[in-house]
Amino acid sequence: MTERQTKNVFITGGAGFLGSVFVERLLSIADIAKVTVFDRNALKEKRSRIRIKDSRLALIDGDLKDPASLSEAMAGHDTVIHLASNADISLAIKQPTIDFEEGTILTQNTLEAARINGVERVLYASGSGVYGDGGWKELHEDASLLLPISTYGASKLAGESLLSAYCHMFDLTGVAFRFANIVGPAQTHGVALDFVEKLKSNPSQLQILGDGSQTKSYIDAEDVFDAVWLAHKNSKNNFDVYNVASNDAITVNEIATIAIQEVLGESAAVEIIYGDKDRGWKGDVPVVKLNTDKIRALGFKPKLSSAQAIRRAIRGIVAASRSHIAR
Repeated sequence: MTERQTKNVFITGGAGFLGSVFVERLLSIADIAKVTVFDRNALKEKRSRIRIKDSRLALIDGDLKDPASLSEAMAGHDTVIHLASNADISLAIKQPTIDFEEGTILTQNTLEAARINGVERVLYASGSGVYGDGGWKELHEDASLLLPISTYGASKLAGESLLSAYCHMFDLTGVAFRFANIVGPAQTHGVALDFVEKLKSNPSQLQILGDGSQTKSYIDAEDVFDAVWLAHKNSKNNFDVYNVASNDAITVNEIATIAIQEVLGESAAVEIIYGDKDRGWKGDVPVVKLNTDKIRALGFKPKLSSAQAIRRAIRGIVAASRSHIAR
């Protein structure tokens, strides 16, 4: 099987947590000639997560809601990695249109710019939310019925549908990735960061959204890049979908224990305050079990388990906060 050749990569949302990992990893590949980050925070030092300097890296402070500037910036690229979207799933409770405005529209604009510029390949960051509330059922990519219970999941599913349509109508090829919860030292949201901030604010008490039994897979951002690049190189279908997760899962209670250990120490005594429901908010899926046979068949092996990924993320968050205080 001949590997796909990629030279010029365009990343939407590339200045964020996951995007910064992708940028560094891409620039470590000798064949990559150019990486362009298109992001509203690309040139904002305090908000951008990009720390690497490289002559092949171009940073553009751009808004995906501006189709003309997006299309102009995308010219000359063969591959687009579309990461940009609303990252706060629960935000839709107060802002019901946020996932349409900061998700679906951005994906449509990105795909149209790719079509106009003759881009060969689009790699799309979807998520497990497209499956809805499947309980303990193992979720496969070929599921015949997808019923999201959040506007975030609905927006991700809409993005997959748009990508599939563009691939079949306009000679693009694409891959959608249904990620488990992505974590890492530089993450900007999520339960790991939430717990660290709560424990720093009140070391004697930790409030948990839900009953603590929520069970999901957590995957390190470095493993995410490995999975995406492997599928990009080896999937030869016009359009394809892959679940991406670690080998196991972890409960919110177990994450709380790790957070307490890393923030306060092994012997710390902390009162846990639980919510009165099995999930954190409306639209939250308490149990997610992704089948990853398809991506593993390509040779993907995550380096970290869910617990290891969470611990690495929390240690990084704690170290960064201490470094900030020291300055």
